[in-house]
Amino acid sequence: VIKSLAHVCILSRNLDRTLDFYCSTLGLRKGFDFLREGKLFGFYLKITDRQFLEVFQTTEAEWSVPPRPITHLCLEVDDIEAVRARLIDRGISVTDKKAGADNSWQIWCKDPDGTDIEFHQYTPESSQLTGKPCHVNW
Repeated sequence: VIKSLAHVCILSRNLDRTLDFYCSTLGLRKGFDFLREGKLFGFYLKITDRQFLEVFQTTEAEWSVPPRPITHLCLEVDDIEAVRARLIDRGISVTDKKAGADNSWQIWCKDPDGTDIEFHQYTPESSQLTGKPCHVNW
């Protein structure tokens, strides 16, 4: 039986820049490193004690090979205004806060490698909590 989402894996062209963004800007913590022949080639970042973002170094040649199967990463937050302010303070371009079709507050930005990141703050009316259908017009 599936208990929860364990991790999502993304690629990075610059591990230091990616680590700085996810840890210094978003507040995640490094869980552990992946080493190959004694050299760092990836790491796990803790979202919760049991949920992670897995990051692996990639080359420019590998980066340009389609398809890119992850369309975006969504992180639940408890204070979307504070997250937005923190992103702006760090010089990250971020969208305005808006209510999504699922009745959750959302903002969007990109990580250093261009991966779209959506942030959700659930409301009492959020489809994620109520199970009610989400009617979209896109």
